[in-house]
Amino acid sequence: MTTNQRYLSISTFLLLSGISLLPAQEKKSDQPSVVWHDASSWGIEGRGWGNDDMASFYDRLPAKAEKIVRDAVWNLSRHSAGLLVRFNTDADAISFRYKLGSNRIAMPHMPATGVSGIDLYALDQAGKWRWVEVTRPAKQDVNFTVKGIDPLMRSYCAYLPLYNSVTKLEIGVPEGAKFEKVAPRTEKPLVFYGTSITHGACASRPGIGHPAILGRKLDLPVVNLGFSGNGRMEPEVGALLSEVDAAVYIIDCLPNMQPAQVTERCEPLVKQLRQVRPDTPIVLVEDRIFTNAWIRQSKQEFHSQNHSALAATYDKLVSEGMKKLYYIEGDQLLGDDSE
Repeated sequence: MTTNQRYLSISTFLLLSGISLLPAQEKKSDQPSVVWHDASSWGIEGRGWGNDDMASFYDRLPAKAEKIVRDAVWNLSRHSAGLLVRFNTDADAISFRYKLGSNRIAMPHMPATGVSGIDLYALDQAGKWRWVEVTRPAKQDVNFTVKGIDPLMRSYCAYLPLYNSVTKLEIGVPEGAKFEKVAPRTEKPLVFYGTSITHGACASRPGIGHPAILGRKLDLPVVNLGFSGNGRMEPEVGALLSEVDAAVYIIDCLPNMQPAQVTERCEPLVKQLRQVRPDTPIVLVEDRIFTNAWIRQSKQEFHSQNHSALAATYDKLVSEGMKKLYYIEGDQLLGDDSE
């Protein structure tokens, strides 16, 4: 029997046995295809300025600020802290596909989920915002899917990264799922001006920075103008703040300032805001006490002197007739257990 005859015999046997010699074909996936929606097509919440004012869609300060504020403030304003996107869907899986502006995905003291993650919340049947999932970025191009969601129509909001910029964001749902784009709310926002604490350090995910928590608690939009290490009550930033028609201004800059700076800058900043926004409440916040200040006298003195300078300015402004000016003490803002 020749080799060819032997092969034909084997081939005939396999054919009769229902076994194919053809190359294996790739199985068709049972998963439905994903329909992607570009978040920039329906708007981002948490900005104080319109689309046409921005150098990049996911910036926090308008393009003109680059020539107004210090470079450090401008660079930090490119971070998407406080920005969020809203949508409704009945999908059982929600995908995020986004591009980060920096390859610094995490920091030594802050995880990638907080620095560069997108944090998803949903409204439960009782009307409370509840956490769902956070993306886990490992590189600048992120593609992450939240799976296993009960397929009911719900309202969602997704908080953007705290310490990274976003250059593109798409949200995907399986083909056939309903998806409704929800425009940013138009109520007057809470406007925060502060330091790294306001910016979001060192939250493990964007939704648990305190401005975001207060936004959910009070059911109001939030504009987060925290600039890590650079919240210094500067008039250039004050001029930009006054352009935002706020529900309230929260000034929380003391951790980045010395007592002499507080005395010098606080009163002019408050009057600058009050001149443009005569009826908007302004809240002055003391710096919270470092929890190791008990063993470092220099830190304790720093806090005490900062607090005294801020309190003296507040008392002076109130004595002069300043209305709707409020004061929050800092000693217990982190609790009293040194943790």
